[in-house]
Formats: sequence, structure tokens, C-alpha cells
Amino acid sequence: MSTSTEVPALPPHAPSLPLQGPPRSGLRLRAEDLRRSYGCGRDAVHALRGVDVVFAEASFTAVMGPSGSGKSTLLQCVAGMDRPTSGTVHWGPTEINGLSERRLAQLRRSDAGFVFQSYNLMPAMTVEQNVALPARLAGERVDRTAVAQALSQVGLGGRGKERPGRLSGGQQQRVAVARALYARPRVLFADEPTGALDRETGLRVLRLLRAGVEQEGRTCVMVTHDPVAASFADRVVFLSDGVLVEDLVRPCAASIARQLGGAAC
Repeated sequence: MSTSTEVPALPPHAPSLPLQGPPRSGLRLRAEDLRRSYGCGRDAVHALRGVDVVFAEASFTAVMGPSGSGKSTLLQCVAGMDRPTSGTVHWGPTEINGLSERRLAQLRRSDAGFVFQSYNLMPAMTVEQNVALPARLAGERVDRTAVAQALSQVGLGGRGKERPGRLSGGQQQRVAVARALYARPRVLFADEPTGALDRETGLRVLRLLRAGVEQEGRTCVMVTHDPVAASFADRVVFLSDGVLVEDLVRPCAASIARQLGGAAC
């Protein structure tokens, strides 16, 4: 999406999300004195330098900052995809740092969804098989009705039998969103989910993320460089050189852009 200081109006009613049973509450995420370094000695790169941050249950937080500020590293450490050098990360009452890789993978499959700028779809599988893949990996029964509902929700109803290669980039990203939302995760992590999308498709994805917070009580943490995308969040935290430097609550795109100061993200 192109960067703009104009905030798009949300629709009168947020899109309804597919349901698969009773609602699941979101998770409160907490990072304390989080540090992540790569390499050692004089050549070490300190991506995070003692970050303390809480992501409240049923909230939407955008993480922003210049290139190399540590925003994607923060998301990966909080999401349990990368282990911090020191510090702690809690998902609710559970400290995830000391979990085995197997237990951590189980926790991610049961409670988290992920959307990235790269779609990470399996080209040999159909669209609906891609949506159901996390359930298959977890050894769970696939709810085909829920798969169809998820695809319909992202505007791809009737495309389930096609291969990802037959879809546009924006459509593939919507398949990735449907996959993330299929299991109705308690927390959703998104890293530049609209970076490669046109404006209309990007806004549709953001409205789906917003609806998940409002209707499902989901906790959403999104890394973005775009003030318009960040304006969909309840809160925006800014990183610089691995340190949390600003925390804005319910900001507009213009105030976010001012905070960024025109720096390249």
C-alpha cells in the first residue's frame, strides 16, 4: 500500500468472521527486558536492547520504526519464532522462553496465527488445502465448511480448488489471511501484511484484522511501515536502534507520520 496521511473510513459494520464454535479469548502478551544479539564481540549486532512491552488482550498494536530498528525481531521473539538472547516473553501466564521446540510449536499451532508479506503458500496444494494445512499438521480434523467460510470471508469463495499460482499476489495474500483466521487463533502476528498489496486489497486485509479484534476478542500485533495501516490499530509503538522510544494510543495516520518524521522505514 502506498503511504498516505488520509485515513480511510471504516465500513459501518466490520466484516463478520467465520465461527467454529464458542469464541476464544485473546492472550495478553508481555516482554520484559528483551534483548536479542547476533554474532559476538565487536561484530555483534544488537537488534533489541532491553525492550519492555505489553500487548493487551483483545487489542490491535502496530509496531513501527526505521529499517533496522528491531521491529521484526521483536515480533519474531514475542511470537516464539526466535529465541531472545535474554529477557522473558509471556503468553498469558506461560513463559515461553524455556519451552522445548516441540512444546513451543504446539503452542503456536493452538493459539497463534501468522500473516507475512511473503505468502508462504504451498504451490502443489489447492487453495483450500493451504487454508487447512495448519490443522492437518496438528493432526486435527479439517472442517471443510469453515474452510469455505474463511475463503468466502476474504472474497475468494469458489476459488478453493485452484492452485495458488493461478491467483494474483493480492489473492494469494488473502489465502494466507484465511489460513491464519481458519482456526480462530487467540493471537495473530502480522509482519508487513499489506506491503505488497494494492490499496483496495490492503484495506480489505486490515479490516479483517480489525474485525478479529472487535468481534473475536483476538490480540493482534502487526509490524508495518505504513501510517494508514497503523491507523487501524488501537496503539502504535515505535522502535529505534532496538529501544522502545514512543507509544501512541489511538493515533491517526497524520500523527503517526509526524512521529516517523519522514524517515524511511
